Amino acid sequence: MGAIDDVKQLVAGLVLWLACQSLLFAAPIEVQGMRLWAAPDHTRVVFDSSGPMGYELSTLHNPERLVIDVPRASVATALTREHTVGGLVKGVRTAQYSKGVLRIVLDLEQPAKPRSFTLKPGARHGHRLVIDLYNANPAQKTQAGADVPARSVATATTKQGGESRAKKSLISEKLPARDLVIAIDAGHGGDDTGAIGRNGTYEKDVVLSIARRLYALVKKTPGMRPVMIRQGDYYIGLRQRIDKAREHKADLFISIHADSFRDQRVQGSSVFVLSNRGASSEMARWLAEKENSSDLAGGVRLDDKDQVLAEVLLDLSQNATIEASITVAGNMLRELQRVGKAHKPTVQQAGFVVLKSPDIPSVLVETAFISNPTEERKLRDSRHQQALATAMLRGINTYFANHPPPGTRLAARQYTIQRGDTLGVIAQQYQVSLSTLKDFNDLKSDVLRVGQTLRIPPPGG
Repeated sequence: MGAIDDVKQLVAGLVLWLACQSLLFAAPIEVQGMRLWAAPDHTRVVFDSSGPMGYELSTLHNPERLVIDVPRASVATALTREHTVGGLVKGVRTAQYSKGVLRIVLDLEQPAKPRSFTLKPGARHGHRLVIDLYNANPAQKTQAGADVPARSVATATTKQGGESRAKKSLISEKLPARDLVIAIDAGHGGDDTGAIGRNGTYEKDVVLSIARRLYALVKKTPGMRPVMIRQGDYYIGLRQRIDKAREHKADLFISIHADSFRDQRVQGSSVFVLSNRGASSEMARWLAEKENSSDLAGGVRLDDKDQVLAEVLLDLSQNATIEASITVAGNMLRELQRVGKAHKPTVQQAGFVVLKSPDIPSVLVETAFISNPTEERKLRDSRHQQALATAMLRGINTYFANHPPPGTRLAARQYTIQRGDTLGVIAQQYQVSLSTLKDFNDLKSDVLRVGQTLRIPPPGG
């Protein structure tokens, strides 16, 4: 046994010596540049380098700083440029801290918690060091929809009414109808550019522009409230996008992208919903983490259910969500076909992560192929972007006009016919066309009867 132990020690010593020699003769690293993106909840800093970076992080206070020491490294150019400052970073400095050690100092606006990782070379970038800076003392967030506390009924009563009047009001007062919440997600962002067209168009830029146009259109639509998942040029994780939509209790999630393919002739729009295989994998994930899953639509909890019941409830929720997603996706695809060609004539299904919310109908729109020079040029055109956004809104309107969630303002858009009413006057009153009003109610003539109830489509529907 002694001889064997001696051999093991010799081998271990040789491995250690070789490792040291490898470090000793390793090529010096050159930090080639720095990029920065400021998101609402964090600031991402990316350092590009000529090779894999070893590094050590430390935080200093009064004033707040993040220190990055990189052994065997030098800096190619000055990093203190205008585009490297923003968010939590107010300044950048570099110095040769000691022999062979490059020190980079980020001056911070306030205390921050850093999270870091390295990336190997990809399609468009070389080696990278990524540092995400999170506010160390974030303001306490309220739940979505609770930013402004609801005025209690008791405070609305007079002193003369007292407690009994307040209780009476609580019994008789109904909750007001709410707006539909439409979550709009511009794909990619920040250091994730998405696809790039032949003329240098970034997917992340055009889809953000289209998303902003759709946001403006939804905001003008009575009974709807838009939520932007990504508001600027920064990256949000795929799961975080879903979480943000759920925080806002979204009724619909739309993720906007621009497709790419090696054949530049390929063109057209596509609309995707979650595949059955993707739903199965997501169901397994939710069931495995059900203790962390607060509730599904309608307040159905998973954490207090046994495995079989939880599976049944989640399966019902997912099936209903996928069916709704397919319907709204079909409406959108038909409207997009009025703007341009469709890559596929039917709704497609795939396992995209952003489509995996079990309780929010979710669609992913590939607006066009940015790899096609003609479609790339259209994607850059503001009029075409507006046309795409308008087509998506029409698809949304058509779906919710026929499937308004209970308790929403859209569900309350009904009119009971009174003596002397005409279809033309009603259409003008609700700002819809006569033909739309008739089609929406499947009316074959203009004859109305007193007491008859009409469903009112959304404006512009």
